[in-house]
Amino acid sequence: MSVCFSAWAKVELTMHEAVEVYLGDSAQIPCQYSFTDADNEPSFVMIQWFVRAAGNSARMRIFYGDGSQQMVDNNTDYSGRIEVTSDQQGTRLTIQDVELYDEREFFCQVNGLAAGNAEGKTHLRVFAPPEAPVIEGVLTGISMTNEVPSKVASCEARNGFPKPNITWYRDSMPLVPAPGHVNILILVTQQSSDFFSVQSTLEYKVLKEDKDARFSCEVSFFVPGAIRTVESNSINITVHYPTTMVELWKESPQGLVKEGDTVELRCQGDGNPPPSFIFNREQELDVDLESNHSDVLTLSPVSRKDSGIYQCLPVDTDDYSEVKGQMQLTVHYLDPAVVVPKDSEFMLKGEELTATCNALSSLKTATVWYKDGKQVGKGNTLHLEDVAYETTGEYICEVTVPSLPALHTSGSVHIIVQGGPQVVGEEQEVQLEEATGRMVNLSCEAQGHPLPSISWNIIGSQNWHEVVSKANEHMTHSVVSVKVTSDISAQCNASNDMGTEVKAFSIKAIPRVTSAAPVYPVGGSGLIIVGIILSLLLLAILGSVLYFLHKKGKIPCGRSGKQEITKEKTTKDDIVVEMTTNTKNEEAVLLKAVNGDKKGPNDQVTVVQGECDVHCYEI
Repeated sequence: MSVCFSAWAKVELTMHEAVEVYLGDSAQIPCQYSFTDADNEPSFVMIQWFVRAAGNSARMRIFYGDGSQQMVDNNTDYSGRIEVTSDQQGTRLTIQDVELYDEREFFCQVNGLAAGNAEGKTHLRVFAPPEAPVIEGVLTGISMTNEVPSKVASCEARNGFPKPNITWYRDSMPLVPAPGHVNILILVTQQSSDFFSVQSTLEYKVLKEDKDARFSCEVSFFVPGAIRTVESNSINITVHYPTTMVELWKESPQGLVKEGDTVELRCQGDGNPPPSFIFNREQELDVDLESNHSDVLTLSPVSRKDSGIYQCLPVDTDDYSEVKGQMQLTVHYLDPAVVVPKDSEFMLKGEELTATCNALSSLKTATVWYKDGKQVGKGNTLHLEDVAYETTGEYICEVTVPSLPALHTSGSVHIIVQGGPQVVGEEQEVQLEEATGRMVNLSCEAQGHPLPSISWNIIGSQNWHEVVSKANEHMTHSVVSVKVTSDISAQCNASNDMGTEVKAFSIKAIPRVTSAAPVYPVGGSGLIIVGIILSLLLLAILGSVLYFLHKKGKIPCGRSGKQEITKEKTTKDDIVVEMTTNTKNEEAVLLKAVNGDKKGPNDQVTVVQGECDVHCYEI
């Protein structure tokens, strides 16, 4: 903005009201003048520059000049730093390396002698931007229960000129002073170097929602022709507020709780800092439960007596004394199985029995019966009908909880079926045929309770002995070895306190053939015996034919001794016949049937010569 000055209506002078410049730059202050009467312009014009410090009425000349000389005054703050240039339009003052103290008024005086004189002034403004603002929040927590605003943070902007300003923000919204809610304290310091440092303190009455708020400060300062701002970092403050809500839950174990488990109950409130808690049961509110941690209650091991409603109360309740967390803890259980009848039960063959198995539980159970590892029934009741010796044994009932497999129990009952001996096998009398001289094994098994004993009564042989005698829980087993010397009658007598049962054996002795003929098993098929007899008859007929042919001279008979005939092949059915004769009476002395004798292809047959020339061959 320019200001026009005039004197006697002959000299007019124009100057800017203010000139703005950054610290360290060069400042130029123009001073334009003119004369109202152009025809009578003075030939001599004198120009002088003066300066006056702010707040001081005294002026000091810093420059003098006329048509013949230009002079900068010595011993001033501007000696050597200023330069004045003039032309027909006016004069201009240039100041090098502007300092902060250069912010003052500069005067331009023009004297035209008879034409009069005039004077004007310009205010030189110097600007130095401050450093970036630094914000520091309160490190300790701020309680929302404080009745007056508490210090939240401080902000400082250093080394600025002129004095900068600080503005506070909460979540980008400016904070303005409000009694009882917001106080802003400003401390301004001007250093010897004329720089300004501004420190601002924010006092704020925090609320619970301020725990997530972001606070920042902004410094604003003047620059030539404008206003600039720089914002600080944002900070979060720690707000302390009482607990208004509490939650209690089971931390472990996962799922249902059973007797013997270790249970952890955790309590959590919305207060800050997190409060400590007191644990108790609704049944015993006056008894505090001990906990190793401020927010966890450990119960180990739990039993059904620990079931109930548990609650936790924060220590910092203050006006919220009714704030608490609650939960229901249920400890599930399964008592040992009770089986009726208990332990052992004696029964008679053919009777019936109903056994029960029950276990008290807090949950629904399932029962299965087993015998010898195999499932024999389901449910709490086991019904046995028409029991036999095979029914004897241990019956185990297993009780489980389907919804909590870790809970299970079992019980058992031992069923003993009593009765007289019962011989194993459908035949009460066994008939055999055996060759004389052979050893025969006779086996006898009997079951019953009490366990029967076995004795033998053998008629027809003195040569016998017991080779097997064993017994288990359900059965007695005996085996005797008997030599067949004649027809034998044997009895197996199984007996206990409740009776006796007999199994009979009848052995028919078959005489053995004393020749070298193979021995067929005694008691074999009758067809085999008939076949042997027919074979013997055919051999006898063959011998008669040979004898007849010899008599007729068809077959020579010599006395040269034994002759050897080589067979090409011998089978197990080959028959060897050896015959002798005395004069005219021929008698067969040996008829031998061979069955099973093995001969190679080069086996030889011996022909025996008697007193007559009869040749006998093994065919």
